[in-house]
Amino acid sequence: MFIAILGVIILVVGIVLKRSPEPVGRLSGIVSTVGIVVAVIGLLLSMFKVIDPGKVGVQTLFGKVQDNVLESGLHIINPLVDITTFDIQTQTYTMSAVNNEGQKEGDDAIRVLSSDGLEVTIDLSVLYKVSADRAPYILQNIGEAYIDKIVRPVSRTAIRDNAVNYAAVDLYSTKRQEFQDKINRYITANFAKRGLELQQILVRNITLPASVRASIESKINAEQDAQKMQFVLQKERQEAERKRVEAQGIADYQKIISTGLSDKQLQYETIKAQKEIALSPNAKVIILGNSKGMPIMLSDK
Repeated sequence: MFIAILGVIILVVGIVLKRSPEPVGRLSGIVSTVGIVVAVIGLLLSMFKVIDPGKVGVQTLFGKVQDNVLESGLHIINPLVDITTFDIQTQTYTMSAVNNEGQKEGDDAIRVLSSDGLEVTIDLSVLYKVSADRAPYILQNIGEAYIDKIVRPVSRTAIRDNAVNYAAVDLYSTKRQEFQDKINRYITANFAKRGLELQQILVRNITLPASVRASIESKINAEQDAQKMQFVLQKERQEAERKRVEAQGIADYQKIISTGLSDKQLQYETIKAQKEIALSPNAKVIILGNSKGMPIMLSDK
């Protein structure tokens, strides 16, 4: 559009030169022709508009926002129309206590009071996108600064309004997912009213006061010590049970031996063993008649 305006200016200059005395007046025709050509070229170029991938264009004619949205690609439009582009891809807005990690410099984490009166610091990332068909509404009612006007304040309000219903330790542990689901529903409803689509909420980090963290660590250590002691006691019980079973087995064995073996059986087993020795090729000495009436065999080795 700038080229078309430049052409009009050149044309006006040509008209002014026409009223000038010679020889300047002779140039008016050439200047006017150049102005017309430049203006026509500018109008033709202004009629063609390319919308980049992942964006949509909203048309504004003399301050009035048009309802039809230009999708990505080449379009032929009214050269007098202004085009405002909106990014409809997924965007991330992060609020973190780590410097330069979020959109704001410095510590931008959300500090809230829990139900037990403790200050909790929360790092949050919001994944969202602009609804393509609601882009004209956003331009008309919110403007291009929808991040600072909607995304940031709505997200921080959701955190603060819901965190007061939970104890600090619950936010950190057992109720974290429940807390995240609640703020997800809150932000989804508020974004939808304003032409934005929430895709995901990430509660990235919850930092408790130092005294609470020390208490939690002490409790965890105590639980670990108790579990370790339970393991040791269980091991000792198993070892005691093993020894008891072993002792009972030995006692049962001795009882069986003492009641099941007679003198005659022992003599019989001794005779069998000595017979095998006597029949072996090794040299031996046999002494007959001991106190038990059993022979004694001695090897000459």
